[in-house]
Amino acid sequence: MIPYNFEYYQPVTALEGVRLFHDLALQGKEPMYYAGGTEIITMGRTLPVQPRAVIDIKKIPECTILAVQDQKLVLGSALSLSRLHDSLAFPLLGETAAGVADRTSRNKITLGGNICSRLMYRETVLPLLLTDSEVRIAGPAGWKQVSIHQVFHGQLQLEKGEFLVHSLTDSSYIGMPYAAVKKRKVSDIGYPLLTVAAIRTNAMIRVAFSGVCAFPFRSPMMEDALNRRELPLRLRIEQALVHLPAPILDDFNGSAAYREWVLKHTLLDTILSLEGESHERYRRL
Repeated sequence: MIPYNFEYYQPVTALEGVRLFHDLALQGKEPMYYAGGTEIITMGRTLPVQPRAVIDIKKIPECTILAVQDQKLVLGSALSLSRLHDSLAFPLLGETAAGVADRTSRNKITLGGNICSRLMYRETVLPLLLTDSEVRIAGPAGWKQVSIHQVFHGQLQLEKGEFLVHSLTDSSYIGMPYAAVKKRKVSDIGYPLLTVAAIRTNAMIRVAFSGVCAFPFRSPMMEDALNRRELPLRLRIEQALVHLPAPILDDFNGSAAYREWVLKHTLLDTILSLEGESHERYRRL
């Protein structure tokens, strides 16, 4: 139960939602966009999040779309993680989403809610980064459609009053070989130690990470090192870690040294599975 009162709105168009946000903000009601609501409810109990008005975007058709249009897979921001997984529309995204919390929670947690989360993990952005996806955003200045790389820098960079409407991913990526690995220290549903997602294109293996640093990321410099197949894989991994964009996390889930050890072994298995090489061969390298 949330220990304060708030107003609830359910617009049926993106324009209506944006106008509501503007009007409510002028009234000092600190509005928030809402889809699954799990984070608002959880944080509302401990009071760091206290919106006086919430704007539910689930009735906006563009936010619940799941379709292929002009050779792009379009996924609405209000789609639940369970729906993404069960649809099999984007296997890498579905498998990555399946590692978030438990099934009951995933029935509520949405694609947009996870990407825009205040928690540092935001795992569902990893497949979008790997596939150079685009996102469509609605806001006071109208609609904009941009590369995920332009607006996601550790977190989704939204202007006041903007919200994520849907993602667009080129269909050619959907059938590519992939790997999605989530490592936890103890239980199957606790906070993750780290998550690694990867795909193999015709040219190279792409890798993205969550839980390694304090934000999700994809690093071209790390990928360059990991794809130097003339070198032993363990050496490639060592060289890739030199290019981490920030220090490895050291927190209650695991020390930096432990995370690094888990990351190295996870990368070893991930690259081997995507390169199709013998695991035993690389144990000797």
